[in-house]
Amino acid sequence: MANQEDMIVYSLGPGCGLEEVEEGKVYAGIVQGFANFGTFVQLNARLKGLVHKSNIIGTHEEKEQIFVQVINIRNNGNIDLAEVAPTVFRLETVTRRAKVTGLGELASRVGRDVTLEATVAQIKQTSGPTIFTLVDATGSGNAAAFVEAGVRAYPEVELGDSVFVVGEVMRRQNQLQIEVSAMEALTGEDAQRVHDRIEAALDARAEPEEIPLLIESEAMEQLRPEMRKVAKRIRRAVFEAQPIILRHHADADGISAAVAVEQAVVSLIKEEGNDLDTAYYLFKRSPSKAPFYEIEDITRDLDFALKDNVRFGQKMPLIVLMDNGSTEEDIPAMKVARVYDIPMIVVDHHHPDAIVDDYLVAHVNPYHVGADFGITAGMLGTEVARLIFPGVSDRIKHFPAVAAVGDRSEAPERQRYLDLIAEEYSEDVCKDIALALDYEQFWLRFNDGREIVKDILNVDGERDLQDKFVNLLVDEANAAIEGQMEASMPHVTEEILPNGAHLFRIDVEIFAHRFTFPPPGKTSGEIHDRLCKQHPGEPVVTLGFGPDFAVLRSRGVMMNIPQMVRELHEEIRGGGISGGGHLVVGSIKFVEGMREAALAGLVEKIGRVPVESSLPAQSED
Repeated sequence: MANQEDMIVYSLGPGCGLEEVEEGKVYAGIVQGFANFGTFVQLNARLKGLVHKSNIIGTHEEKEQIFVQVINIRNNGNIDLAEVAPTVFRLETVTRRAKVTGLGELASRVGRDVTLEATVAQIKQTSGPTIFTLVDATGSGNAAAFVEAGVRAYPEVELGDSVFVVGEVMRRQNQLQIEVSAMEALTGEDAQRVHDRIEAALDARAEPEEIPLLIESEAMEQLRPEMRKVAKRIRRAVFEAQPIILRHHADADGISAAVAVEQAVVSLIKEEGNDLDTAYYLFKRSPSKAPFYEIEDITRDLDFALKDNVRFGQKMPLIVLMDNGSTEEDIPAMKVARVYDIPMIVVDHHHPDAIVDDYLVAHVNPYHVGADFGITAGMLGTEVARLIFPGVSDRIKHFPAVAAVGDRSEAPERQRYLDLIAEEYSEDVCKDIALALDYEQFWLRFNDGREIVKDILNVDGERDLQDKFVNLLVDEANAAIEGQMEASMPHVTEEILPNGAHLFRIDVEIFAHRFTFPPPGKTSGEIHDRLCKQHPGEPVVTLGFGPDFAVLRSRGVMMNIPQMVRELHEEIRGGGISGGGHLVVGSIKFVEGMREAALAGLVEKIGRVPVESSLPAQSED
């Protein structure tokens, strides 16, 4: 043995194999375990040897550092070691950069050993092995490591670590999987090198393709940079195996926007080599009853996310809000998300409050470029979906037209999207699809109705099934609407406001059927449509109210409902007033005991706003 003052102790880097180990040299190792005949020592993630009990100097514990000299390397690869105890030595790292295989290349490596450098996106402990979801510059994949049933393998490896992995590529239940033989958490420069390389590659992969919009639209062209930002963040989440929760308003517009993105994300996840179960495990779509992200919504989403984080080692999710998320009413839920560092993005067309941008990674809203709610969430969501996964375009190109007629858009983009799909879907058919979505979502409540909604929108190309199903739902919806109108219309009262507008009121709580379709908001909308036809060319406001709420529909009256709500909140002390929506279509809440004051204040403000001097003929929407 060399003089201890001249001794060099070698530390094997994670890429080193047996060919880097030399007899006679001294190496730094970690005590791995004990047997009657000696002590096992890990030299790196791939290599271990045995110190016979006759060659042990002291008493040791697991995970303790130990210095050992290589006595013999056997033909079968076993390494015989002897403990040494140098007092003065020089430490040198042995590095070997083994050929690293990308996770995206695993399909061509089945049955072969591979070496990987990746980051850990998820750690799931099963009743058998520990499953590590890994991400690198080329893709993602699962690695199974087994110690004994239900026992966590490599407990020192944590979520987000950069790791060096050696294992055999296997196919389990038609899914590629790496059977781990060695895994090591990288540190220092090695960890930073791997992290930086993967970050740069993921950033480049997440960049959306440059594709044109489905139609010509100056406003949407101006929104393109922010739409690309949203699409890139969603693509990045897919590549990083970060769960995505998509929340949307439960109407035809919100559903169209959300299902478009759902189809794009699921297609991208499947292209990454995952099956359908994995795709919907990583992506969840949930309707929100209100046109904003409620505390109830974030509470449910956070509860599931934390449970998945604890049970399955999942990352915290990316939350995507569509057809909601732009107003101060969303702020309480956003504050909860911020506590847990949950990123949020919004694609919406409600009149935005500037403060919400403090809580968002990205925010697509037509008001940001001088447009308005006529550019619907369904239009925006479809274009974002195409940026996420261009191959989805043909399946969803009719969604914007459905959203436009469902949300009563009067923007020029409405007709352009209708013209785009005119050979396949007439305007009347689009209206029927929108009504069918509204009707079915009412009965679905908070469920996404994934497969039902896909059939209504004809995502899978089953046009005959779509026609039969939509016609049935439309017949049922229209019958329900007519029954509601027959009961409600006789109870509508009318007055002329100081600005000349016709104000129609109805208590939808006592003069409409409850807990059935159409709900109060749509009931008020249907009444409003009939009244507008009875008063062509005149300004009309319809106010449907209940014990603690009111919904507003208007034509030709230049209101700003969000501003009116803020003013009433300040002016009526103890009213508990909140609400919002679009400028001329929205809702307001108040405490039941202050209903008369809230309604009186609201009507007084409506009577003071300007009205349009000339109005177009009433559409058949």
